[in-house]
Amino acid sequence: MIKTLTATAAIALSASALTPAQAAPTAKNVVLVHGGFVDGSGWQGVYEILKKDGYNVTIVQNPTTSLKDDVAVTKRAIAQQDGPVVLVGHSYGGVVISEAGTDQKVKAVVYIAAFAPDKGESVSSLIANPPAGAPVPPILPPVDGFLFLDKAKFAAAFAADVDAKTAAFMADSQVPWGVEALAGAVTVPAWKEKPSYYLVASDDHMIPPPAQRLMAKRAGATVVEAKGSHAVYVSQPKVVAELIEQAAQAK
Repeated sequence: MIKTLTATAAIALSASALTPAQAAPTAKNVVLVHGGFVDGSGWQGVYEILKKDGYNVTIVQNPTTSLKDDVAVTKRAIAQQDGPVVLVGHSYGGVVISEAGTDQKVKAVVYIAAFAPDKGESVSSLIANPPAGAPVPPILPPVDGFLFLDKAKFAAAFAADVDAKTAAFMADSQVPWGVEALAGAVTVPAWKEKPSYYLVASDDHMIPPPAQRLMAKRAGATVVEAKGSHAVYVSQPKVVAELIEQAAQAK
């Protein structure tokens, strides 16, 4: 069953309905996984909130070269944790956490405007038939097996609600995204075994919001919607952190 809350309602619920005993997290470790074209630095705002609230936070610098390599790096980060883990992925990072999240230490998986593939699915298969009228991400033709976004169109497509200076830096500091990573197919999706949570970015121009909602529904996720771009984890770290803490506090 899918449970949907607005971001405002979710925050109000967490503030008013939970007693201190209920709010005590059952997982103090959070592992954050970035997506394509960016690195882990975009998680800084979320990181700072979680750290302030007492969580142990690890940011995975996955190379986005292949799903196998990215899962291996993520699993190493999970192995370093001293207890239950909330595993969080943005965009392509959702594919990574779907594959890596079956690890026994993982308590829950959290998707932030992310792909949530089923068995045998990959980014390539999920984007093969976009909804009618959906924006087309400005992905340039591959060079030596790697992809970039058009710098001139990066802000509008990826980070429309991020301040112009930060969006420009993100465009100029892009990480090459390996075509092989897009083709990596999930074997056993973690959301079939673990509780899942999903933040839908309703103004996303990279992964269409209707596609996000369908993936979240299929996963039976607890869902929050925020009026944000694909870079909602940068522009609205509080909303993202609230959902992660909700996953951490669930019994």
